[in-house]
Amino acid sequence: MRREMQEILPGLFLGPYSAAMKSKLPILERQGITHIVCVRQDIEANFIKPNFQHMFRYLVLDIADNPVENIIRFFPMTKEFIDSCLTTGGKVLVHGNAGISRSAALVIAYLMETFGMKYRDAFSHVQERRFCINPNVGFVHQLQEYEAIYLAKLTIKMMSPMQLGRSFSLQAGCCFHNKTVDGNRDVTQIDTWWSQYQSF
Repeated sequence: MRREMQEILPGLFLGPYSAAMKSKLPILERQGITHIVCVRQDIEANFIKPNFQHMFRYLVLDIADNPVENIIRFFPMTKEFIDSCLTTGGKVLVHGNAGISRSAALVIAYLMETFGMKYRDAFSHVQERRFCINPNVGFVHQLQEYEAIYLAKLTIKMMSPMQLGRSFSLQAGCCFHNKTVDGNRDVTQIDTWWSQYQSF
């Protein structure tokens, strides 16, 4: 089962590279795959390849499975790619090497932002469908931080221009001073995370 892809949402699949090898073309076609997110790093490029560029639309991401890798910067482009696929009736496979850490983190982040899910809920949803997922500890920490980032983003989108202007006129740009997110994070940190997020 871990060598196969699983459907996480209607049209969104997660799996290992073995699910996207040339020998698996009949399965990809049978499942209706139209888009593929291929996650690898430079040293893996010789054996993790976009095998069907003439048939499927690819997004190739250079991400190391390393706790210090900044994976948050890849979340927006991955979400845009998946959304563009699903909204046109396509189906997308997200794969890395094993389909356990990097690709799983990207899919979890997609669920979090798309459906307003908390990290733990999104992780559980994915794990129920692909039991072997295990994002490295650095990715887990970033996903937990991303929860605050996308919630801040949603809050800003929902605020009227007048509310937004009033908010940023208080406490040097933060109207949530001394309050917390998840009971332990000062929301003033969101300003920093949001600035970093926008700069990617």
